[in-house]
Amino acid sequence: MLRITIAQLNFTVGDIEGNVARMVAAAQQAAREEADLVVFSELSLCGYYPGDMLEESAFQQRIAAGLAALQQASAALPQLHWVVGAPTPAQGPGKKLHNSLLVLQGGQVRLQYAKQLLPTYNIFDERRHFEPGPDVAKVLRVGTAQVGLLVCEDGWNDHGGDYVINPFERLRDAAPDLVISINASPSHVGKREQRHQMFGGSSRRHGLPILYVNQAGGHDQLVYDGGSFAAEPDAGIVFEAPRFAEDVRTLRFDGGRFWAAQGERPAAVPAQGIPPMDFYRQQIVLGLRDYARRCGFTQVVVGSSGGIDSALTLALAVQALGADNVVGITMPSRYSSSGSVDDSVALCRNLGVQLFTHPIAELVAGYAQQFEASFGTPLQGLPLENLQARIRGTVLMEYSNAFGHLLLTTGNKSEISVGYCTLYGDTNGGLGLLGDLYKTEVFALSRHVNEHAGRALIPQAIIDKEPSAELAPSQRDVDSLPPYPVLDEVLKLLIEGDRLSAAEHAAAQKFVAQLQADDAGRALVHRVRMMVARNEYKRRQAPPIVRVRARAFGSGRQMPIAARYV
Repeated sequence: MLRITIAQLNFTVGDIEGNVARMVAAAQQAAREEADLVVFSELSLCGYYPGDMLEESAFQQRIAAGLAALQQASAALPQLHWVVGAPTPAQGPGKKLHNSLLVLQGGQVRLQYAKQLLPTYNIFDERRHFEPGPDVAKVLRVGTAQVGLLVCEDGWNDHGGDYVINPFERLRDAAPDLVISINASPSHVGKREQRHQMFGGSSRRHGLPILYVNQAGGHDQLVYDGGSFAAEPDAGIVFEAPRFAEDVRTLRFDGGRFWAAQGERPAAVPAQGIPPMDFYRQQIVLGLRDYARRCGFTQVVVGSSGGIDSALTLALAVQALGADNVVGITMPSRYSSSGSVDDSVALCRNLGVQLFTHPIAELVAGYAQQFEASFGTPLQGLPLENLQARIRGTVLMEYSNAFGHLLLTTGNKSEISVGYCTLYGDTNGGLGLLGDLYKTEVFALSRHVNEHAGRALIPQAIIDKEPSAELAPSQRDVDSLPPYPVLDEVLKLLIEGDRLSAAEHAAAQKFVAQLQADDAGRALVHRVRMMVARNEYKRRQAPPIVRVRARAFGSGRQMPIAARYV
C-alpha cells in the first residue's frame, strides 16, 4: 500500500525561491499525513514555461540552487519521496538542458528521467530549449510497489500518431504497478475530456493504474486548470481534483486501486465537466487574477462604452479582483448615443464599480482643426473615426499611468480576426479578457454571467443592443462586417480548423459549405479570409489575451505579415 500526496500548486515562472517554499510546505503536509510520495507538476521548480529564461546562466544557477534546497529539505523528511520537475543539464551534442523528472529522498536523487517527447506546436516550443531524453523507461521501487514515471507529452502518444516512439509502451514493458505522470497541461474548452479520454484509454489498454498530476494558475495568456486525476483499467477516471484551484491531498493506492485517505473510494467523477460558459468564466477570472498579481497590479481600468464587450470585461474583472479594484471610464463623443452613457451608468451601478466620465468631443475637434490647418484638408471618414478610438485609448493610458491601474482591452476574437479595431486606440492595454471569444460567445457568456449572479448585472438593454462602434452617425457593425452568427462560423473554420471539437468542426464545415453554394457566399468567405490575413500586423501589436479555445491568437497561431495570401 502506498500513500501518495498530490500537490496541485500554482507555481510562478522564475520564482525559484517561492516555488521551493510552496513545495516544502506541501511536502511537510504530506509527511504529516504519512505519505510515501509527494508528487509535483512538470517544471515545478521553475514554473512552466520559462522560455528563453532557460538560456540565461544566472537563471540556470538559481535552478541549481533551488534543486539543492529541495534536496536539503528532503533530508529532513527521510521517509518521503519527492517527485519534482526541473530543468537539468544535458550531456553531449544538442541542447544543453533536459526537461526532467527527479525523485528525491533523504537528500539524494534516487531517480532522474528526461522527457522524451518535446511538444513544438501550437503554444508549445520545448524543442527550442530542451534535448529529448533517451528512449528508456524509468521505474522506482517505493515500498512494495514498482512506480513508473512519465512527463506530460510522453503519455500523449499512446495512439502512436504524433511521434515515432511511444514511451508508454516502453514503460508498460517494465511492468510497473502504477504510473505517475507529471504535467503542465494548459486548459482550453474540451481539454479535460481529452485528457480523460487519452489517459483513461491508456490505463485500460495497458492494464495500468495512472495518476496524472497537473498545476493550476494563469501564466501570461495560458491558464492551467488543475484537475489532477486518477485512472484505473476497469473503472476509468475514479478521482479528480478541483479545477482552477490549488489542491493538496493524499490518496491511498492499494490492490491496484485508488482510495481516499481514510480508506473509502473517491467520489464519482462526472464524464462531462462544467458547461462551456461556466468554463470560460472561471478560466478568464483565474487568468486575470494571476496575471495582475504576478505583474504587480491590484487594480484595473476599463473603457466603458455601453456596449457588450466592455460590459462583460467589467463584470469578469469584478469577479476576479472585486468591485473596489475596478474602475470604468466612459468617454462620450458627438456620435455617442445617450443610451450608451446611461447603460454604462446602470452597468457600473449594478457591479458596484466607480465610473468616471471624460468627454472627448472637444479633444476630437481640436485635433481635427489642427489637422486641417497643418495639412490643408479636412479630417473625415475613417481617419476621423480612428482618431476618436485613439483619443479614448490615450485617456485610458493616462489614467493607467497616473493611478497605476492595469488597462484591460475589450476586443473579442471576431473583431481581432478581421481587424475591426484601431491600433493605438481600443487595442491599448496590458491584457485582453475576450480576445479568444467570438462575438456570439460574448453574448452567451454575458447571459451566463447574469444567470450565475442570479440577477441582471449586465443590463438587458446592453445585451439587446445592436453592436456599434459609434464612431460615425448611425454606425452599425453589420455595415462593415457580415452578421456575427455568419462571420463566427467562417472564422472558426479558418482560424481553428481541425483543432475544433468534432461536433463544432462538423457544424462549421456544414455551415460554410452551404454558404459557399453560390457566388455571393464564396465571395464572402474569400473576403473574410483576406481580412484575417491582412490584419496580422495588428494582432502582432495587440496585448496578450487569455486563451480559452484550442487555437488562440498569439503563440498558438504564428503567421507571417509580409506574405501573399490567396
